[in-house]
Amino acid sequence: MIDFTLLSAVLIGIIILLVLILYFKIQAFIALLIASIGVGVLSGMSPLSIIKTIQEGMGNTLGFVAVVVGLGAMFGAILEHSGGAESLAKFLINKFGEKYASWALMLTGFLVAIPVFFDVAFIILVPIIYALQRKTGKSLLLYGIPLLAGLAITHSFIPPTPGPVAVADIIKVNLGWVILMGFIVGIPTAIVCGPIFAKYIAKHIHIEAPKLKMDNNTLKTYPSVRLILSIIATPIVLIILNTLFNSPIGQNILPQKVAHWLTMIGHPFSALIIANLIAWYALGILKGFSKEKLLDITTQSMGPAGIIILLTGAGGVFKQMLVNTGTGTMLANYFSNAGISILLFAFIAAALVRILQGSATVAMITAAGLTSPLITDASLSEPQKALIVIAIASGATIMSHVNDSGFWLVSKYLGLSEKQTFKSWTVMTTILALIGLASTFFLSLLI
Repeated sequence: MIDFTLLSAVLIGIIILLVLILYFKIQAFIALLIASIGVGVLSGMSPLSIIKTIQEGMGNTLGFVAVVVGLGAMFGAILEHSGGAESLAKFLINKFGEKYASWALMLTGFLVAIPVFFDVAFIILVPIIYALQRKTGKSLLLYGIPLLAGLAITHSFIPPTPGPVAVADIIKVNLGWVILMGFIVGIPTAIVCGPIFAKYIAKHIHIEAPKLKMDNNTLKTYPSVRLILSIIATPIVLIILNTLFNSPIGQNILPQKVAHWLTMIGHPFSALIIANLIAWYALGILKGFSKEKLLDITTQSMGPAGIIILLTGAGGVFKQMLVNTGTGTMLANYFSNAGISILLFAFIAAALVRILQGSATVAMITAAGLTSPLITDASLSEPQKALIVIAIASGATIMSHVNDSGFWLVSKYLGLSEKQTFKSWTVMTTILALIGLASTFFLSLLI
């Protein structure tokens, strides 16, 4: 049974959120807090309860997310400044050859975006696609789209990037399962919206790279690819092993005391600390970076990480408001009785917010807040919850357009007009989202 007072409170709260972001241009962190307060007031909560809910939602969310995002940001910054991303890209392109360069770029984006933020990774790797275009004379989109597809998919689907970490924490699902499902869904999705779509769109839109300028990067000594892959794989492998150790199979194989210690080592906190220490030493100290330089690199990485942490905490407040007002339980019962898939609801919620206000992170966090109470009452397994995280991530990636900073980043660096950006980048993100949704539905039937 629908309580229209509660439903109206949620709808008005979402409208407040969008109006504040779109019309008044208020920072999303403050907008989410104001929208959460609006839901509480309209639902009839007492003022003191509203304040306690804000504190509860913020504290419960940031206890995990703040550590993971902070460590992940420092980890990515070391890889960025050491030249690790360029090293990996050049190696893969040399291995794949010019004929399969688009596939190499897709794989490069897929791997590099695990530790490095999307926009940073794209800017670092853009010179490589410029060089390829100048060498082959083919459209820049043949190389740019696969790179962007790999970056966008990993950035949205696979922890420790902030979006899936935040959604996983709000929904309360093991990160190991999210990583596993992210890879399973992400690989075929990247193939279709990367090299396959790039081959099509490159025939219809010919773009040339900017005129060649002096490239100082040719003088850089790059770290070995084996080292880079080992460092990137370290936290992922440890987190996945942690998931296995916590499974019934792992608990039966290992002695309890050993399993407990291995579980600690494989926790995202410990895994990222270990990865940071290895990166600081192997890519920093051994490469001649001073301690002061390393401190400066990691300190600067906290700037963008701080914004994401606060935004995620505000999303946790929004979720907690829905839980404490009883709206979540009411919606869960309604969708259960109506037979509407939680996967589809999660995708649509994220897609609507994404299209209306542009930010994939805001869309993911808002959709997670709306979906979390439904999951609580649905008794889903960990793999099923992980698929919902991927469905939310898919919806939050759809139809990037003029209200998304990524749209203008791609347009600027690839030299595209707005119309060309719509035909290439916007279509690519839409294909990505729809294939991601279809893949999660298919996997949900098997699990």
